[in-house]
Amino acid sequence: MEGHPTMRGLLGFLPWIVYAVIATGDEWRWGAITGLVIALGLVVIDRRAGKAWDEMVIESSAALFFACLTALSLVAPHSPLTPYGPALVNVWLAGTAWGSLAIRRPFTLGIARTMAPKEVWETPRFYRVNAVITTIWAAAFTVAAASLTLVLSVSPHATTLVIAIKVLTFVLPAVFTAWYPKRVRQAPAK
Repeated sequence: MEGHPTMRGLLGFLPWIVYAVIATGDEWRWGAITGLVIALGLVVIDRRAGKAWDEMVIESSAALFFACLTALSLVAPHSPLTPYGPALVNVWLAGTAWGSLAIRRPFTLGIARTMAPKEVWETPRFYRVNAVITTIWAAAFTVAAASLTLVLSVSPHATTLVIAIKVLTFVLPAVFTAWYPKRVRQAPAK
């Protein structure tokens, strides 16, 4: 699992992406099970590679979410929550991101430490950059959760719109995540 740290950080979203692809209609059980297997695999691989837990917030969160969703999908396969799977994913991710901010441990900190020199890890600027990036992700997840809930309740078969929301609310914060630290490095320190 070596490679560019940014790409490796995005790999943590793989269980969520695979779930989004597989979990259509009544295939949510298979999406949940597949997401769980991938998330647990990433956690095991990362821990064996010596990664700290704070570098694996999204992967750990995915393992917990997909364990719960797998249990729900097996116990109540026709749950009224079934059509809202894409929204539930974003509710959980928003909770993970906002929760990490609430405890002053933005989920991006651990990932950012793999890309930044150790001497900047404890600086206010490093923390602030990661708080801003995590806030952008949290806001994107929140917008996605609300938008998807609305679309899925009003027009559950609007697949193109659902896909557009999923893509935009993932790509835009990913682009911001790549751009913002470079912008901050170019600005004079305050």
